[in-house]
Amino acid sequence: QVQLVESGGGLVQPGGSLRLSCAASGFIFSTYAMSWYRQGPGKERELVASISNTGGTTNYAASVKGRVTISRDNGKNTVYLQMNSLKPEDTAVYYCKAVAVLTLNAYWGQGTQVTVSS
Repeated sequence: QVQLVESGGGLVQPGGSLRLSCAASGFIFSTYAMSWYRQGPGKERELVASISNTGGTTNYAASVKGRVTISRDNGKNTVYLQMNSLKPEDTAVYYCKAVAVLTLNAYWGQGTQVTVSS
């Protein structure tokens, strides 16, 4: 049974930091590229950051570049999103997504809420 479980969200003040985690199970984690998406209130879901299955390649949305770092630990089947200098516009539900390198099968987590507010 495939599971992606996000954690680490919460309420943080502007300028603060959060580290999101996504724990994967039920598939061979090292054969999947991983991504973080977010969906703000009244907005469409958008890509935040992605990382290749080996961790050697990362990509970021322009809106978060320089403030966010995606990383993964294939030994722990977990992908992380370190977010710094958070802004109110970063408020959203954050989702992790797994995409198989060979088959492009995709799985989504259930999301974790991040709220940036004073």
